[in-house]
Amino acid sequence: MPLIALASLGGTISMAPDGADGGAVPRLGAADLLGGLGDLPMDVLAETLAGIGSASMDFATLLRCRDWGLRQDADGLVVVQGTDTLEETAYFLDLTWPSEIPVVVTGAMRNAGLFSPDGPANLRNALTVAADPRSRGRGALVTLNDDVHAARWVRKAHSSRLDAFSSAPAGPLGMVVEHAVHWFHPSPPRPPALTGVDFGGLVPVVEAGLDDSGAVLSSVAAQPGVRGVVVAATGVGHVSSGTADVIARLVPSIPVVVASRTGAGPTLRSTYGFQGSESSLIAMGATMAGWLDARKARILLHVLLASGADRDRIEREFRRRGDLD
Repeated sequence: MPLIALASLGGTISMAPDGADGGAVPRLGAADLLGGLGDLPMDVLAETLAGIGSASMDFATLLRCRDWGLRQDADGLVVVQGTDTLEETAYFLDLTWPSEIPVVVTGAMRNAGLFSPDGPANLRNALTVAADPRSRGRGALVTLNDDVHAARWVRKAHSSRLDAFSSAPAGPLGMVVEHAVHWFHPSPPRPPALTGVDFGGLVPVVEAGLDDSGAVLSSVAAQPGVRGVVVAATGVGHVSSGTADVIARLVPSIPVVVASRTGAGPTLRSTYGFQGSESSLIAMGATMAGWLDARKARILLHVLLASGADRDRIEREFRRRGDLD
């Protein structure tokens, strides 16, 4: 039987109420989660590596989880964590996972103290996906609510529903039905894994909006430790003229990546020409995120900076991983 490594980091799937009147807190470890699934058509090596809510997830924990998974010589790795930052964890693992074996990230929208908790089904499905030989070479995947998503596209699009995760506009890669994976799309070629490690620097995200003078961006970028910044721009990659002036001042010293704040659709490159448009920002030296949203653009920029990438390489990698061609 295939051997699957299971790393539990905490999150709602591991939570239960703390006493009669208490809110849910992490209480279940990897063995507890696995114990409720019954007989499985695979061997599972389970370990609890952390017990935190995903709002407190950090790169150091993710690196420890990745390295633990690589040491197990398993046929697949399942990572269990909270859903709040699950899409970021999946994309980080997708960027930095050097193996052909699949990494499947899952969690739950309902904790174990609620009616119809979804954690057991999500975990069972994640193990099924990780054990499927056709999952090899697909990088990091996300499995919730029976859907199988690519890390590059998936995002949490609702705060509390069971179908909170979406891959619009690409759609899910597949679905788990009757304990079997039904794939809708073939596995595309994967870019080489990046080798960055946690470098202690800051890569903040600043959202553009109405009546935006650029003062917030200027203030955030001036903070100690900031090595790059992602601007969640309006529409297809537009900012105010004041914010454009700030970006022009920043790009000689730090990389500025521009993503769309809409959550769906790419930044453009040459349709508009006014001050603050995508073409004017490119002319200043800003990097466009393409189809990557601001959260994933931040993860990619962080990993690239951690690997010592220069401006040319940052631009190349965002074109490679953010564009469709």
